[in-house]
Amino acid sequence: MKYCVFALLINCNVSAESIKDMTFGTLKVSEVTSIYDGDTFRANLSDLHPLISKRIGIRVSGIDTPEMRGKCNKEKKLAREAKQFTVNFLRSSSDIELRNVKRGKYFRIVADVYGDNKSLTKALLSSGLGAPYSGNKKTKNWCE
Repeated sequence: MKYCVFALLINCNVSAESIKDMTFGTLKVSEVTSIYDGDTFRANLSDLHPLISKRIGIRVSGIDTPEMRGKCNKEKKLAREAKQFTVNFLRSSSDIELRNVKRGKYFRIVADVYGDNKSLTKALLSSGLGAPYSGNKKTKNWCE
């Protein structure tokens, strides 16, 4: 089943406009290799071709966290807190799944991230370290 995702990406004659709206099911993370900030990390995925499964960028769906290179010191401080929250969440999870997988910009995966069946998006929102994000314009000003 998991190879079907790769086959779809390679063999499907789908325009770039429509593929971003397609959902490719659930993938299993075998290892988190690095965490950039609260909503972006890299991981190795199980049961996929190494071309797309090794150190692939993951963007957490539905959330925006402060930027590490933010506009003010407050945003940068909050970004470090959000990153540490995500580090703790992912490192303490024995089972990490990417659900409702989509292709995002920069050959990243955009997905709902679950650790031990708990939503990273919901956890970030309830901690106050994230704001809802639908992929359009960012609405939260972290410097205020």
